[in-house]
Order: sequence, then C-alpha cells, then structure tokens
Amino acid sequence: MTQISGAVQPAVQHPGTAGIAATAGLKLAAPRSRAEHLAAALEERIRTQGLEPGALVGTLPSLREETGYARATVSEAVRLLRERGVLEIRPGRTGGLFVAETSPVVRLRHTLLTVGDQPSAVIDAIELRDHLEELIDVGAARCRTDDDVSELRLLVGNLESSRDWDGFMRANWALHERIAAICPNVMARAVYVGTLGHLSSSASSRFDEDEAAAAAYRTDRLRVHVELVEAIASGDITAVGQAVTNHNL
Repeated sequence: MTQISGAVQPAVQHPGTAGIAATAGLKLAAPRSRAEHLAAALEERIRTQGLEPGALVGTLPSLREETGYARATVSEAVRLLRERGVLEIRPGRTGGLFVAETSPVVRLRHTLLTVGDQPSAVIDAIELRDHLEELIDVGAARCRTDDDVSELRLLVGNLESSRDWDGFMRANWALHERIAAICPNVMARAVYVGTLGHLSSSASSRFDEDEAAAAAYRTDRLRVHVELVEAIASGDITAVGQAVTNHNL
C-alpha cells in the first residue's frame, strides 16, 4: 500500500461522524460534503507540494487509511478530481492515482487558489462571480435537460429546508455549482466555480445573533433562487437575464 506523507491525527468527533479522522497532512476547510472536502484537500496538496504531472498521489486504500473516510467517499473525491482534470488512474500492480497532465483550465483553477489568502480575495470573487452569473445561467438555460431541472429544484428544496446560516450557505453554493455544471463554457465554468470556493470558505454567520434578520434574508434569497431556477427551466433567456439582475442586487 502506498503511503502519503503527513501524520494522521484523530478528528474532532461530531454526532454521527465517529471514526472519521482528520488529516494533518491535508488542509481541510469546512466541507460541503466529505468527498468535496477530500477533493479540495488533495488538490491543495498537489499545488502546495508542487507535484508534477505523472507524480504519484496515492491509492484508494492509502487515502482511506489516511483520512478514515469510507470507500464510497474516497472514490467520489477521486471521481471529482478526474472530472476536473487533476488526477488520472493507472491500473495494475504499479498503478494508483497520479497527477494528470495540466490543462489550461486546471492551471486557471490553481491560479485562483493562489490568491485565496489575499485580503481582497473575497471582494474580488464576488465581483467576478457577479459578472459571470449571466453567462453561466444563460448557458445552463440553453443546455438544461429535464434531469438537470429536477436536480436544481431538489437543491432549491434543500435551500428552503435549511434552518441555520451555515446550512443555508452550503445549500446556496451547491445550487450554484450544479447550475455551473450545466453550462457548456468550460473556461467560464472553471473561473465561476473557483470564485464559489473563495466565497464558501469565507461564508459569514453575521446573522446568527439576529434571528429575525436571518429569517428575512433567507426568505428573500430563497425567492430569488426559485425565480432563477424556474427561469433556467423555462429556457427563456430574457427571464434568465432578469432573474440574474435580481440575484445580483
């Protein structure tokens, strides 16, 4: 079994997560899901360690041992990184998970990650995301399928059922990432999803002490996102443009 450098330390236990270990070698931010959490951490490791294309990252068993995550979670994280062009799988006795040849889109994602610690990064991400919103949403409206629409409406339902700020914001980013996945413009999608990474990692809980303000805000943003999803579902480009304007207010 191939070992990945970095000692493993026990995770802080939360209800329903007994047995999940945190990894000292991986910089794990607050996850939207465990698979996304692991995928982001592995991508960060590749970037910070300067691993070149063809470098061995590990194996499915070694990642399971290091993180304590289930096989399904590790497999999903690897799938995400394969789709992003970050990892490739090589079969056989000398196989494993290797850094993929870097495409322009992957290089762009890494560039976005390098500015994450700069003070203006969140403001810049919001500005860039707002400028890309219509391009992404119009692309989604033109290419959406019935299955896409069903999933978007399900994600809106998750937004509606959120009962705290953090849950609401996680559902919000998940919805926008799913919309972006429909857009056929690969470069725009990469930049857009990169901005969501900055925003989701810095989501504020500024309404936690004012429940009335939090409830009012969530109600308004839910209405805006329902309008956006239904405009995408209709394929009406004019309606999408208006929904984007309302969303960015």
